[in-house]
Amino acid sequence: MKKQLEKILVIDDEAGMCSLITTVLSEEGYRVAATQKPQDGVALLQKDTFDLVITDLRMPKMNGMEILQAVKSVSPAMPVILITAYSTVDSAVQAMKLGASDYVAKPFKNDELCSAVNNVLEKSRLREENRRLRRELDERYLFSNIVGESGKMRDVFSYISRVAQAEVTAIIQGESGTGKELVARAIHFNGARKNKPFVAIHCGGLSETMLESELFGHVKGAFTDAIKDRKGLLESADGGTVFLDEVGDMPAPLQVKLLRFIQEREIRRLGSDVTTSVDVHLIAATNKDLLAEVKAGRFRNDLYYRLAVVPIFMPPLRERMEDVPLLVKHFVRKHAVAGTGEEIGVAGDAMQTIMRYSWPGNVRELENVIQHAAAFLGGAKTITPDMLPRSVSGMLSPAMPVAADQGFRESKQAVVESFEKSYLMNLLQKSSGNITHAAEVAGMDRKNLQDLIKKHGLTPADYGKKPSEAR
Repeated sequence: MKKQLEKILVIDDEAGMCSLITTVLSEEGYRVAATQKPQDGVALLQKDTFDLVITDLRMPKMNGMEILQAVKSVSPAMPVILITAYSTVDSAVQAMKLGASDYVAKPFKNDELCSAVNNVLEKSRLREENRRLRRELDERYLFSNIVGESGKMRDVFSYISRVAQAEVTAIIQGESGTGKELVARAIHFNGARKNKPFVAIHCGGLSETMLESELFGHVKGAFTDAIKDRKGLLESADGGTVFLDEVGDMPAPLQVKLLRFIQEREIRRLGSDVTTSVDVHLIAATNKDLLAEVKAGRFRNDLYYRLAVVPIFMPPLRERMEDVPLLVKHFVRKHAVAGTGEEIGVAGDAMQTIMRYSWPGNVRELENVIQHAAAFLGGAKTITPDMLPRSVSGMLSPAMPVAADQGFRESKQAVVESFEKSYLMNLLQKSSGNITHAAEVAGMDRKNLQDLIKKHGLTPADYGKKPSEAR
């Protein structure tokens, strides 16, 4: 398999050495430029782009150390390999301390040269890949990627900046789908810990023992399945940020242990008597009203105030509808591309439909809707109302078109089902997922309403209540 076509500059005052290195590396698939004049080599660095410089250490008029300095002045990250005689190996080692990547002692075998070049370039590729990934992460979680210009979102941006700089404990509160984790990541990647780990854990859906193990770790034999020692997420994130999602679902005994951790900044693995100091920036999130949970005795008062040093409230999408066009544009760019590669537009009537909808699933639901529409573009350049899901448009989507030869009853049934789902979603939204209240508003029997909700695959929990309260 051929190597990537990196470009290498060879500088050596001996014509035979220039020719040898050029031949060997060209056969390896590299592009090679060579010169016997060091000054010409430096001039080439100013005019062209290279991935590696190979230079002899001892040359008249300009030696390898001077070339190394010239290379680093042009491109500090560019690797340099020195060719040196055995008598000057000490000088080559000294050059490596000044920034050279490696050296090859003369006389050398061809495979020794190739190995040195391959290793240096591989390290260079990895460094560049790491830089690229870091840039992508930084760009992904810049404030500009939390889309919004409304007053409420400007408040959120202000809180992100303050929490990121001060590194105080914060709790992000808001409905499901409002972007709480995105805010937590923005805090992390805009602070001093951005090069350290960001670790997220969902506090709901795990047993008390498993959640404790996930957070604090365990030692072998601590419970039935603990077959070896395991580091917890708090310890794994040392120096970075820990995001506790849905912290309101944390069992009461673990709330005590979390409070102790916040106070002492020490963890004790499950089944162990040894404590370990851990330094993390703690950010929590919940879709519950934690103060109401405190009053109901389901969440510790002292833990709430330890977490809520800075409370951040994520507004539901229906309370910042002026941001919807911006979000639509953002998600269209992210998910929709025409067959020609051109940008996609949104028809005026499609945007009106989107603006009339109440968005119970918030930003997450809006993104899903744009993804749905993008799947039915078929090379078109504009999203139209018929490309939107029936729950949003109130019409039949392209996924289930009414064929010209479809019977009246089938067509009617499809329209009725579309109306039912749209009505139920708005009903649940207005009643905050409270089935009893929704049934009263709709003038329906509670059991019949539950059956209808189940038929359409809706979940009352998505509208503000837990499933247990909707039974």
